[in-house]
Amino acid sequence: MPDPVPSPKPAANARQLLKELHETFPVFRDCLPLAIGIDKQLLSRLPGLDRKPLRIALGIHTHSLRYLKTIERATERLDLDGQPAGEITATHRSHASEVIKERHKKHAEQRQAQRAADALARQHEEHEEKLGQLVEKFGRQR
Repeated sequence: MPDPVPSPKPAANARQLLKELHETFPVFRDCLPLAIGIDKQLLSRLPGLDRKPLRIALGIHTHSLRYLKTIERATERLDLDGQPAGEITATHRSHASEVIKERHKKHAEQRQAQRAADALARQHEEHEEKLGQLVEKFGRQR
């Protein structure tokens, strides 16, 4: 008896679902501020949609830098049809700003650590090269 075909991981499904949402709904494609409860709208419009990949897809979308920058500047949320669906509170805008700042800070720290690691590796290579030259010059002659 053959083994059942394993279903793809929810994260893989979520990325595919997000791609489909971008193709279907301009609010996703244009990275516009989404209405609170957009998941319920999607579930009613797309019957048979699995909740777990949907939640993961929405998380990927709403945590993207592009979306956060949009939330930081916008004042109004939109539904799936692009119609106004509520205000973006100052709390949500300030949270988006904080997340953006933290990401920039984290990326700067990572770049700095990478530069330091590269400099250390170059220094080690130079040291090894000099050591090799000394061994070649002063090594025992047999």
